[in-house]
Amino acid sequence: MSKILIIGQQADGKLNAGIAKVVAAAKAIGGEIDVAIFAKDGASAAAEAAKLDGVTKVLQIDRAENDHALSAIIAPQVVELAKKGYSHVLAPGNTFGKDLLPRVAAKLGAQQVSDVMAVHGPTSFDRPIYAGNAIVTVEAPAAPAVVATIRLASFTAVGSSGSAAVEKATVEAALPTHTRFVKLEAQKSERPDLQSAAKVVSGGRALGSSENFKVIYDFADKIGAGVGASRAAVDSGYVPNDMQVGQTGKIIAPELYFAIGISGAIQHLAGIKDARTIVAINKDAEAPIFEVADFGLVADLFQAVPELTSKL
Repeated sequence: MSKILIIGQQADGKLNAGIAKVVAAAKAIGGEIDVAIFAKDGASAAAEAAKLDGVTKVLQIDRAENDHALSAIIAPQVVELAKKGYSHVLAPGNTFGKDLLPRVAAKLGAQQVSDVMAVHGPTSFDRPIYAGNAIVTVEAPAAPAVVATIRLASFTAVGSSGSAAVEKATVEAALPTHTRFVKLEAQKSERPDLQSAAKVVSGGRALGSSENFKVIYDFADKIGAGVGASRAAVDSGYVPNDMQVGQTGKIIAPELYFAIGISGAIQHLAGIKDARTIVAINKDAEAPIFEVADFGLVADLFQAVPELTSKL
């Protein structure tokens, strides 16, 4: 039977919402599911992880060096944990997991599987290739362990009615000294996290400036949505790059997605193809986005969006 180790991403004592989707993927694999929390004091995040349905046990690894989630520091500890009989090591396919697991795979001598979209068995998975235009089924070597990042947009989060045991654990691992935490610069926002939001509003290059993005923010705030952007809008300097949605940005799967002033380049479509309902607003009736949209409105966004906002 599989024994699965999930790396429980956390920040400021809160468990990342994507971990519930990683647990869903682990349940599809089958077997015991342990979640490891690396922090200076991971009690709060560990308690959240213990409530996730399907989790067998939560390992709370408290260590001063884990105060900031540095992959170079966490990776050696994960490797030592993985050697304790784990058949799988999983992490979310976000910037955290994509930075951490390649280091773990290299240290274990394993071949990493990236962006798992579906599970066919303990070692058989689907993952996207060619910018999401094709899906390939891969067979991963079972030894020394299957190391994989999970594409969060492809799984539905498990519930939170579990009651797993929380165990304080000690990991003896030599930590590198060449990497140190300097500072964290992050934008503070009351809006939902882009990758976990149920509703997302994205703007494109048609907005014309960072000031004009106010119509997107106003609309998103009215419906309680996260805010994203196309690569063209990011490259034009209208918004920061952490808002980019698409193949080279964030892959999302909200219940409702608004693409406003976005033409629908293939790279952008690769990031939203799992959205449940797509609404497009664009004055170009021939824009590719209308080919994938469930609802489309051919209109000037500077007229349509404020009017829509006013009626909500």
